[in-house]
Amino acid sequence: MSFCEDKVAVVTGAGGTLCGPIAADLAKQGAKVVLIGRTASKLESTAAAIARFDGVCRIETGSVTDEAAMQAIADRVAAEWGPCRFLINGAGGNQPAALTTRLQFDPAELTGPMAGGEKGWWDVDLDVFESVLLTNTMGTVIPSRVFAKQMAAAGGGAIINFGSMNAYRPLTRVAAYAMSKAAIANWTQFLAQYLAPAKIRVNAIAPGFFVNDRSRKILCTPDGGLTARGEQVMAHSCIKRFGEPEELLGCVNWLLDDSAASFVTGITVPVDGGFLASSGV
Repeated sequence: MSFCEDKVAVVTGAGGTLCGPIAADLAKQGAKVVLIGRTASKLESTAAAIARFDGVCRIETGSVTDEAAMQAIADRVAAEWGPCRFLINGAGGNQPAALTTRLQFDPAELTGPMAGGEKGWWDVDLDVFESVLLTNTMGTVIPSRVFAKQMAAAGGGAIINFGSMNAYRPLTRVAAYAMSKAAIANWTQFLAQYLAPAKIRVNAIAPGFFVNDRSRKILCTPDGGLTARGEQVMAHSCIKRFGEPEELLGCVNWLLDDSAASFVTGITVPVDGGFLASSGV
């Protein structure tokens, strides 16, 4: 019997490139999977994949930064399926208005808007910057707060947060995203020690470069080649390719399984194709 057979698994960001396959894999192993996201159509795509092998899932729409909405979902799920046993905090992301185009300071930034659409640190929209921080931090804190309470009352559980390479080393241009993902590594450690008496293990995964619709435009050219930034990524990758979503599944299953990872809590695991191991020199 699978470690998650007949247990409730909640996956936020379940319509995404990475968490959609994670949700489907848990359903394939017999879990009852709650698909949470803001856009129903994206969740429906994941639900359709699960339906193809007669897995069990349900769609719940709402913002992970809205505690009342998350509590309402948790209450409905508990009433109909029982308490949450596994939580994957996969919701998050970045926004173009929070990015710079410049990699480093240019004196031209001090004299007003830069030419040619260039954007330095002083041109970043701080409201958008703050929204990235909110989504990636409180969007993990709030579901954890809501669903971990069910786990504690039921006698245990496991939580996986989503970090990033930015948790170890900030990448250029993405200051808000980097800042928020560094916070997730710290939050994972805090929550692991706090919830240990409740028999809840809390860990994180830090994916390397897995291409989705948004990052494809940044890393890949229309003809399937690499942009300059994509070339930079490959220069720091031991395996010399981007990751496939299915390559996260082994780590997810290990961290969730109480038999396989019973003594593992408070860590962030890189699944990065050797990105952190290579200086590119």
